[in-house]
Amino acid sequence: MGKWIKPDVNTKFHIDFDWWEKQGRSLRVFLHSQLCPQCRTVYTTYRDTELIDWVDPETAEVHQVDGLWHALRTHCSQLPDYIDERTPLTSAIFRVFLANNNTPLSPVELHEIIGKRSPEIILRTIAGKQVYKGIKPVATNENEDRKK
Repeated sequence: MGKWIKPDVNTKFHIDFDWWEKQGRSLRVFLHSQLCPQCRTVYTTYRDTELIDWVDPETAEVHQVDGLWHALRTHCSQLPDYIDERTPLTSAIFRVFLANNNTPLSPVELHEIIGKRSPEIILRTIAGKQVYKGIKPVATNENEDRKK
């Protein structure tokens, strides 16, 4: 059994989709709540979505993606008020992960993108006992061994 490694400002985090399911919470309902007003007129409820074809600009591969996620990534996240000074820190972090397709980032990287709060405050917020919006450290081999 490997030892648990305490997260630091360079530890990568992401949205853990399993957390939403284990908590009995609907990620899709929450995604819908993050849409901009214009996209909410297109997607009036979280149930009104379907899979859409999306072409990866780097690989030219066609993927089927959730319509809500796609709207958040390609439209809402491009608006100037998607993350602003009034956006709570945990919401800002969650929105960064939505915009970057849940690519893992460290508190240092999140600080560079969000531009508010220090990496240490971001770390204390997302690495504490309470999990916010499913944001958790990316599992490492040592942490995975610990769970066994």
